[in-house]
Amino acid sequence: MSNARYHQHFTVSWDQLHRDVRELCHRLVERDFKGIVAITRGGLIPAALIARELNVRLIDTVCIKSYDHMDQGGLDVMKGVDHDGDGWLLVDDLVDTGKTARKVREMLPRAHFVTVYAKPEGRPLVDQYLTEVAQDCWIQFPWDMGVAYVEPLVDQVKR
Repeated sequence: MSNARYHQHFTVSWDQLHRDVRELCHRLVERDFKGIVAITRGGLIPAALIARELNVRLIDTVCIKSYDHMDQGGLDVMKGVDHDGDGWLLVDDLVDTGKTARKVREMLPRAHFVTVYAKPEGRPLVDQYLTEVAQDCWIQFPWDMGVAYVEPLVDQVKR
């Protein structure tokens, strides 16, 4: 899949991500989980925030690669877990096409699967999510961005 499919961009700041994860936690706080399984890499930071908010101390990872920047390719499972997910919370930042979600559902069919953001194609594969975004929208996460100087507009115009 090519990055040409993205026609919109949605930039998520660290503050916005933290607020969104806390809101998702409000919807999970009544449940008890044995632990959290974070889908790396995108699920690591939301999982850490959720672990803090829900006071969960046991955290594991499922390591899967499917993107090279904005291009989605084949799935490369680098690490799994040795259980079916019963009583566990499975966390990712985003469910997009559902390619990764289908794989982790096979690996952890009994886990409660949550994402902070969901696109229409992947949305049916998760149990809960906070915010839906358009399928053609690229989400720019804060861990992929840096602060850079922007020239004042007046200086740009004078060139």
